Parts: sequence; structure tokens; C-alpha cells
Amino acid sequence: MTTADPSLESLARIEHPEYILEKMQPFLELMVYYHCAMLEVKTKLEVLDKGLALHSSRNPFESIKCRLKTPGSIIEKLKRKGYPLSLSSIEENLNDIAGVRVICSFPDDIYDLADSLCAQDDVTVLERKDYIQNPKPNGYRSLHLVIQIPIFLSDGKKEMRVEVQFRTIAMDFWASLEHKVKYKKDICNPEQVAEELRQCAEAISLMDQRMQEIRNSIA
Repeated sequence: MTTADPSLESLARIEHPEYILEKMQPFLELMVYYHCAMLEVKTKLEVLDKGLALHSSRNPFESIKCRLKTPGSIIEKLKRKGYPLSLSSIEENLNDIAGVRVICSFPDDIYDLADSLCAQDDVTVLERKDYIQNPKPNGYRSLHLVIQIPIFLSDGKKEMRVEVQFRTIAMDFWASLEHKVKYKKDICNPEQVAEELRQCAEAISLMDQRMQEIRNSIA
């Protein structure tokens, strides 16, 4: 059985763990590694975007966003999943510490860009979940990848995990509004709201498909 890191164990019992975590050099170093891996993936995608644009006269994605999980969120997820509160547990059990979200114009661009990223010889695909072809029950659509890439340090290289999400503009618009509605308190008719959101997701998917067909017809 893995022994919990005493410093992280104590943090779970205090109100503001972020302040203490800032004092912890090993944790800070790990977050720097994740940050470097996140930037590496972002650079790879930007290079692919320019390369694919040369052949198709269009840019596959509209925007790209990066984020690191907060210390509080990391501790909360470790506790919720029943994982040990240690730095090694973070690396072994959590795949979404570093996240990159890529917003594309058309569904085909998502798959072209994702396939090109996965084909690179220093990228290892650990997990692929296609919620576009197989939407979640609430209507959520996105392509999720968990990849592992090397970052190069002064004393060698280290393999790091990064979660990459690919969405169309319409999918991202729906996900953003659904998130706001889902966490709104005191909803009188949650089942009806959930069904209306699911129907909106279906309509948005049909619009994505139609826009793809129009683009293909004039390409």
C-alpha cells in the first residue's frame, strides 16, 4: 500500500491548501514539468496548424487554450477517487493536470489534427475517447486524448502526460453554456432543462454536419 505524503495529507485538512503548496519545492517542480509538457503540445499543434494550412489553404483550428489544474482541484480529485495524497500518486493516477483545448471550425479538422498529432514519433497515445461519434447522455461532444510526451531537462528527459480536447466552435459554445446551467442552484425542473440541453446539442451537431457538407461542396 502506498504511503501518503505527510505534507499532502495535512493539506487535505486545511481550508486553503494553495498557500502551503506554494512552499513545497517538489510540488512546484512537478507543476513546472506539467507546464513545460503543456507548452510542448501547444507548440506541436501550432506547427501542425501551419503545415496543414499549406496544403489546404485553411487553418485547422481557430484557437487553442491551456490550463493547469489548481492545487486545490488536484487534492480534491485525489480524495474523491480514493488515491493516495502524494506526488507520485498525482503522476500515476491523474491524466488531466495539464490540459490543452483546441477549437476547430469543422469536425473533419478535429480528426485531421488529432491524427497528425498522434502520428508524431515522440507522442504516445494512452487514451482516446471519441464523444463526437459517441456523445455522452447529456449531449456532450468532444474528442479527448491523453498523450505522453518527453520534456528535456538539464539532467535528462522526463515523460509527462497531457490531456488534449478537440471541439468545434459549436461544441465549445454548448459545453460552456451547459456548464453554467448545470451548476446553477435551485433549478425547479432539472429533468426538463437537461432534456432541452440534450436537444440543443443534437441541433448543434446537425449544424456542424451541414456546415461540413457546405465546406466540402465548395472546397
